[in-house]
Amino acid sequence: MSVNYVSDSFGETIAVQISISDWKKIKDKYPGVDDIDNELPQWEKDMIDKRLAAIANDPNSIEDIAGLFDELDKKIG
Repeated sequence: MSVNYVSDSFGETIAVQISISDWKKIKDKYPGVDDIDNELPQWEKDMIDKRLAAIANDPNSIEDIAGLFDELDKKIG
């Protein structure tokens, strides 16, 4: 997946862009991604709180974003 970063006039990154074909692949894999701005149900909030607590207890249990992008590249193609 190729990612383009968009910067403002101060050089601050303000957005990222991906290709339409990559976006369509993501939407195929995660059909609800368009609803990302909707309010989260309580069970999801509870799950996030639980995961954040686990990370606080063991910060080494998480991976960096580069690993996530590598994994997405493998799965999406």
